[in-house]
Amino acid sequence: MNFIIAVIAMLLDRIIGDPRSLPHPVIWIGNTISFFEKRCNQGNARYIKGLITSSIIVLVVGIVVFAIVQVSSMLSFWLGIIVEIILITIAIAQKSLKQAAIVVYDALRQGDMTEARTKLGWIVGRDTAHLEEQEIVRGVVETVSENTSDGVTAPLFYALLFGATGAWVYKAINTLDSMIGYKNERYKDYGRFAAKLDDVVNFLPSRITGLLIVLFTKNEGPFSLKERFTYWLQDAKKHPSPNSGYLEAATAYQLGIRLGGENVYGGVTSFRAYMGQPIVALQKQHIVQSVQHMYRISIIFTIIIGGIQYAISSTWS
Repeated sequence: MNFIIAVIAMLLDRIIGDPRSLPHPVIWIGNTISFFEKRCNQGNARYIKGLITSSIIVLVVGIVVFAIVQVSSMLSFWLGIIVEIILITIAIAQKSLKQAAIVVYDALRQGDMTEARTKLGWIVGRDTAHLEEQEIVRGVVETVSENTSDGVTAPLFYALLFGATGAWVYKAINTLDSMIGYKNERYKDYGRFAAKLDDVVNFLPSRITGLLIVLFTKNEGPFSLKERFTYWLQDAKKHPSPNSGYLEAATAYQLGIRLGGENVYGGVTSFRAYMGQPIVALQKQHIVQSVQHMYRISIIFTIIIGGIQYAISSTWS
């Protein structure tokens, strides 16, 4: 049943996306994280405080979602199914990710660099005010690649295994990491547990998603499948994130481009290891292709993981 529910949710998100008129639950989770952070991220024992905060957030989200699904199912079998579909639909982000990428693409297509830089700044943490077209494209492609797992296949992975509760426990962990999981002076202790927890829950989804990109998207580069697979594994390990490199490296080799390089954060320049090889220069069409990768892989990922989950559950039954 989880497989059918996840497929319906994935299709609904692709068609409808998140209703703009309603507050997204991630906002509520984020506000709660901010509430605790302002009060706990100070003084001594910040790691312990961060661990407790993260545990409370994850536990509460899990209990609330589980209770909503259970109460709905008790009232009506079909109501329970509908509620679970809705909860999983708003846990994944295909349409919103596509929209965020395409507004930058449209600005570039119209030659409006100011608008492209502004819209890119909405989805990346780096400084965008002085970026040229190739670097704008790189920022979008890297974001779409990474969030193909974080925003789509990872929540689907946990929805397939544990239903809406699994998807939203994952979203809580991912939101914690995005807000406090930094290695800077402010968060290096308080957010360390959240960052490590996010690394753990993304370990399998990121690698499976990256592998599927290598296997099932159109190869625009000159390398054979064996070569791409080898280079993908080599480059993925260079990324500062233990998981994101598997997405970015896969996209880079499939498109024949190079990702990574210098980024500026708050005026401070940092270098991120290169992913892929610059067979062709980055161009705005690569934004569209990265979105196409996300759409294709979300379907294949759901079919494969759902099929495995169904086979295992049937065997145990």
